[in-house]
Amino acid sequence: MIDLSHFSSFFIANWKLNSSFEFINNFICSLNIDKSSKMCVAICAPYIYLNYLEIKRKDYYLGAQDCSCFEEGAYTGEISAKMLNEVGVNFCIVGHSERRQYFNESNIKVKQKAIRLIVNNIIPIICIGETLDEKNNNKTQNVLKNQLEESVPESSNQFNTIIAYEPIWAIGTGLTPSLEEIENAHRYIKNLSKKLFNFKIIYGGSVNSKNSKLISKIDIVNGALIGGASLKINEFKQIIS
Repeated sequence: MIDLSHFSSFFIANWKLNSSFEFINNFICSLNIDKSSKMCVAICAPYIYLNYLEIKRKDYYLGAQDCSCFEEGAYTGEISAKMLNEVGVNFCIVGHSERRQYFNESNIKVKQKAIRLIVNNIIPIICIGETLDEKNNNKTQNVLKNQLEESVPESSNQFNTIIAYEPIWAIGTGLTPSLEEIENAHRYIKNLSKKLFNFKIIYGGSVNSKNSKLISKIDIVNGALIGGASLKINEFKQIIS
């Protein structure tokens, strides 16, 4: 497991259900990461491309977008944390809002996945966030509290887990919370998690090269989970520059 304390910021590319070998070759050829900085860049790609990205690895860390809550057994189609570890995966997203929405993943299942990842020396990036309806009904803090308490396992700490705040209403919509809303949410999560551990907290939700510079100036934000913008190499390079 990598040592999170070596880094001050984390930029996690989530390619979702996108990519090809041609895309990866072009992306890697164009990607330049400042080795002297305390910045961690990870690429979370579809399973089928993980081994290729590991072979081509160039100053970035390897990430997966999900994993099974089972270690092994008769679970057709599942990919275990142990398998991800064997191909060199360092990070894995769990509890992403699209998994919660389209695959009905509960907080309990997210916790089970995070446990398996930690056991197998992979950093879980545990996603939490509120819907637009919950935001409009002033339930943001209650939702974040419940998700944090129910999704984060007892084995998590500031050295082996990252929390990603991703307001669901901002994902893929082009909508972005105000800087004040982002700071307030991160501060609330930070204050809650301090009762357990002082987790690194990153922001996700329509991150692009324009808003990322402003978001990164918020001292309590430790980086970004980047979706669509991570598929555009020049855009991504501007975000991590």
